[in-house]
Amino acid sequence: MSEIAGAVGMTRQSIYVHFGSRGGLLIALVRRADERFLIWENFADAMTIAPPWQRLDACLVAWLNFVPRIHPVARDLIRLRVTDEDAARAWTDRMADLLTFFRRLVRGLHRDSALAPGWSVSQAADFLWASCSVQTWDLLVSDRGWSEKSAAKVIRETVARTLLR
Repeated sequence: MSEIAGAVGMTRQSIYVHFGSRGGLLIALVRRADERFLIWENFADAMTIAPPWQRLDACLVAWLNFVPRIHPVARDLIRLRVTDEDAARAWTDRMADLLTFFRRLVRGLHRDSALAPGWSVSQAADFLWASCSVQTWDLLVSDRGWSEKSAAKVIRETVARTLLR
């Protein structure tokens, strides 16, 4: 907190007053990334697409274009969340919003009779959330050496084949 305060020309106390805690600062940081990279606006645009398969794909394109931008911070939060309560809270905050959005997306697929048989809305949203997670993307790109484009393409195609009629 002292380093951040010094970097922005404020006192450490001012940072605490504004954000409430280190955890509050982390949550503000990750929410700012959402705003800066327009993820919610891109999701909103994708949700206006009528054909369900195109809507799902547009949402996945928006998300998988966003992941490389947040990856450096996300990877640190994922790693630190096991031992750092503030990092865990920041990660949980963003992933809860993402899962809520994916549930809305899947409810629409279900409403449009596009969800494959055997899936409940809840299970399909959980599967979608896990399949296109930062962790899955990171394993393919960082650990296995896939290009970002290839990873995104395979994730999109696999999710669509699995969840759609």
